[in-house]
Amino acid sequence: MLHGMARICRGSVSRVVLTFNIPEPPPPEPPGGWPFVLDIRRNALPLGFGANHNRALAGAPEPFVAVVNPDIAFLDTDPFPALRRAASERGVGCAYPEQVNGHGVPQDAERELPTPSALWRRRVLRQAERRTDWVNAAFLLFPGPVWGALSGFDERYFMYCEDVDLCLRLRLRGRTLAKAPVRVAHVGQRASRRRLTHLAWHVRSLLTLWTSPVYHQARSLLRSDTTEPRRIGAP
Repeated sequence: MLHGMARICRGSVSRVVLTFNIPEPPPPEPPGGWPFVLDIRRNALPLGFGANHNRALAGAPEPFVAVVNPDIAFLDTDPFPALRRAASERGVGCAYPEQVNGHGVPQDAERELPTPSALWRRRVLRQAERRTDWVNAAFLLFPGPVWGALSGFDERYFMYCEDVDLCLRLRLRGRTLAKAPVRVAHVGQRASRRRLTHLAWHVRSLLTLWTSPVYHQARSLLRSDTTEPRRIGAP
């Protein structure tokens, strides 16, 4: 991801915070060096997804901040200009690209509120999502003041559902989600389908979400709200 960002996004990214949750060697520099400031952080003990991003983006002075998974692959187009334009629209809380898999097939990054009935339709009946209430946090871009007002991710979610909670809090503040006309590849696989530890984290996070005031307030709001994410057209 980092070398792809250096190659494709040269000039549009000023700083990257790279967090190592476990001991790893630093990435080798590309020819000519990194075209952005590379701020490497190393954790003494592994932290959760939300906690890592909260620490990485704390006090960020940039006008926009982004959450980008290490399993994101950049395609031929720099996504950041389109994402910044989308995030600058009035009332937008965050902007996101379309995610495709390694074969270019769109992924289901846009989801409806994960109620038990919605999960049954998705997992058992294999039905498509009926609306977009939240998007996964593989790649999200926020106006800096919006991220600051949210205080980042809720760190009660060690892994899974922190993106649901964040999007719901945006919606409760009257902010919308905006889909920019640009693609990135998300090449990772859901570990909760392969590892019992991740499955346990997933279930625990769902229970935390379902018992939270944010979930119940958002559920009442979204029942009567037919607003879909904005689709920002290409210039």
